Amino acid sequence: MSAPSVLPLLLTMGDPCGIGPEIILKAWAAGECDDAVVVGDPGVIQRAAAVLGLSVDMDVLAQWPAAWPSPSPVGSGRSLRVLAPAGLPSGLAALPWGQVHADAGRAAAVCIDVASGLTLQGRAAAMVTAPIHKEALGAAGVPFPGHTEMLQAAAAAHVGRPLAVRMMLANEELRVVLVTIHLSLRRAIDALDTPGILETLRITHEAGLRAGLHAPRIAVAGLNPHAGEGGLFGDEEIRIIQPAIDAARAEGINATGPFAPDTVFMRARHAPGHPGEFDFVLAMTHDHGLIPVKYLGVEQGVNVTLGLPLVRTSPDHGTAFDIAGTGRADPASLVAAMKMARRLSAQTAGQGLARGPTP
Repeated sequence: MSAPSVLPLLLTMGDPCGIGPEIILKAWAAGECDDAVVVGDPGVIQRAAAVLGLSVDMDVLAQWPAAWPSPSPVGSGRSLRVLAPAGLPSGLAALPWGQVHADAGRAAAVCIDVASGLTLQGRAAAMVTAPIHKEALGAAGVPFPGHTEMLQAAAAAHVGRPLAVRMMLANEELRVVLVTIHLSLRRAIDALDTPGILETLRITHEAGLRAGLHAPRIAVAGLNPHAGEGGLFGDEEIRIIQPAIDAARAEGINATGPFAPDTVFMRARHAPGHPGEFDFVLAMTHDHGLIPVKYLGVEQGVNVTLGLPLVRTSPDHGTAFDIAGTGRADPASLVAAMKMARRLSAQTAGQGLARGPTP
């Protein structure tokens, strides 16, 4: 009897001038990509292989297969499968390492569009995205500041209705979900409102349920020092955040807070000899939430987009233009993102991807 067909992971190459191609190849060399297809430019992959001193036998796909074989054993030496989508700019492998270029941003966007389309159609198990450069996206005229917003728009178009999504950064010790993402701090504070915080709590709660948590414990971090100290240092906790928590609790969501941002992450951290008090922490702004997770170790952090009808993960670092092309990039966060994508796609198998967010 032949082995059953297994849908692959899709790995987008990221910005071709950054470390994405290098960490993908390092993961492949370590036997971590047997069930994956890279969506990217073969010339860019070969350039990265030369930097790393790797000999890569690429299987460049002319069309998307109807079925896939089961993954081969780790370290089997299988060819690296690469899907080269139409619409990639020419000459990508000649672009200088570590520099912003419009063609690099355009190429990254094309790969994301193709990978998200295939995953939304159920033709891939999940997508794992290598880092992109937001300035390069802007130079290319891409009307979105990052992956999260691009995938939100693609998924909304696919399902025919608006979708609320949130960014979560996670490792084995801490899960943090953000209310606002890629906005200036001033704009992010202005954007905070009770409905948005309540929506984030609902998305996080559903993500926890899908992860097998019976009553996910969600701690809500305040915005101001000492969570406002009763209005002394700001009244957003009183006016905006507390009403959202109260409304969530009325819906049966196990949300508590708002807690002082400078201590709640320590309370939530799951570490040897220190079981965390919470399963998730909700943070109001980007850096409020991501600094604690990244401090625990960028190499193990994984970015997960909650609320999409597909599984999408990524490393928790950027394009690292300062070391791109040197061969020094660490693939650990990408490998962690691939492992989480496999786990999450297995959880959603047979449930219907459109049922809700995944953690």
